[in-house]
Amino acid sequence: MSEFLLEMRGVCKSFPGVKALDHVQLQLRPGSVHALMGENGAGKSTLMKCMFGIYTMDEGEIYIDGTKTQIHDPMDALKKGIAMVHQELQPIPARTIGENIFLGRYPMKKALGFIPVVDHKKMYEDTAELLKKVRMDFDPRQKLGELSVSQMQSVEIAKAVSANCRVLILDEPTSSLTQNEVEALFRIIDDLKKDGVAIVYISHKMDEILRIADDVTIMRDGQYIGTWPASEMTTESIITKMVGRELTNLYPKRENKPAEVVFEVENFSSINPKSFRNVSFNLRKGEILGVGGLVGAQRTELMEGLFGTRSHTTGTIRYKGKDMKINRPKDAIDQGVAMLTEDRRGSGILGVLSVADNISVSSLNKYLDFGIMLNSRKIDALVDENVQKMNIKTPSGKTQIQSLSGGNQQKVLVGRWLANDPDVLILDEPTRGIDVGAKYEIYCIIADLAAQGKSIIMISSEMSELIGMSDRIMVMCDGRVTGFLEGEEATQENIMSLATQFE
Repeated sequence: MSEFLLEMRGVCKSFPGVKALDHVQLQLRPGSVHALMGENGAGKSTLMKCMFGIYTMDEGEIYIDGTKTQIHDPMDALKKGIAMVHQELQPIPARTIGENIFLGRYPMKKALGFIPVVDHKKMYEDTAELLKKVRMDFDPRQKLGELSVSQMQSVEIAKAVSANCRVLILDEPTSSLTQNEVEALFRIIDDLKKDGVAIVYISHKMDEILRIADDVTIMRDGQYIGTWPASEMTTESIITKMVGRELTNLYPKRENKPAEVVFEVENFSSINPKSFRNVSFNLRKGEILGVGGLVGAQRTELMEGLFGTRSHTTGTIRYKGKDMKINRPKDAIDQGVAMLTEDRRGSGILGVLSVADNISVSSLNKYLDFGIMLNSRKIDALVDENVQKMNIKTPSGKTQIQSLSGGNQQKVLVGRWLANDPDVLILDEPTRGIDVGAKYEIYCIIADLAAQGKSIIMISSEMSELIGMSDRIMVMCDGRVTGFLEGEEATQENIMSLATQFE
């Protein structure tokens, strides 16, 4: 009997113009958490998609309990006891929680004695039991689209647990969870370990890795670097092995000097009475204004209201003393306001289009000849400049963006808005799901934009990021602004105090 529940040996996988995996190996012990680490583009998600049957390996072997096996597709993987929670959620918003959890494997019964139909009663009873087991207080009949991104992620985790898997792949499972939800996930992981489940845990959050992992495997540029006991690793040693160099500073030195107030918001309220209300703040030229708060504080909703994707009832927006009328995103874009969305896949990338199309789509009006024809030469130059400036790992500008790693997709989206040369840039969780090396590159871009006089609003759920990158921090709770912090006052304790200041 093999000591490993599952082994992958010599795995290779290529896509047009790039070798994503080059003879990679992985060994999972039962009842353990195996952290899979590496920068964006290192091949982590590709390796897991090979394990789960989404991709077919070009070379390599998979062994389960020491027996060589083949995994043909995700349904086959589930039958063999492998479940996966993907980094990019793909929910069906119009269906219920129960229907999403049991999608493709609904409990059936016979109607009229011979017609097979879905047994909804059993499905919702089983869903309620499952949600209770994983300590999630949701109504099984609630539409999934009514939940927040973090709640949807919790449902995906419950769905994986419901498969009674022996191997569970968690790809960035805490990227949009609150601290309480993270703790709940860790309790579930502990229970699964006791049942002998092997868990592959992909995350860029070092504190999580060092807390729950038993083994750490590190990949770099599609190659296997090595596996170590987590107890022997430190944050510094993991980062050094991931990036192939030492990172001395997590945040770049900022040389921006906030000047006069250029952007003002007064008594801004949502059309939804449960959302943001009576919000007022200002933003200075060259300032990075961090926005903190717990999930549900309505930070994203506020920014979407300012950008015109949500309706508001009252409030005034001014830029350089002049009123701005923003009823839709085009109004915001035309007046020099840009917004990088939190939901990269749902409302950010145009998946079936190329990297070039995604970078240029918001600024095509600038590249028209005679007002009617696109100048492809100028667009190509724009794309090449952004690929170089953002260090985007892509075979070419013609590559479909959905084939890039999450971090490189995020860089493309930042490049899209830089191409539009905005005056006010709203960044909603700009480093969500991005590794430490790519984070630093994004931070450098943000700092450089502020030094150029651009005004930045940055929402972040990472306290250290808020403190490390912001000139001033606005904290929200339950749709209201509860305070502003800057300088020595901007501590984690003060942010959390304001973030929990309910009425």
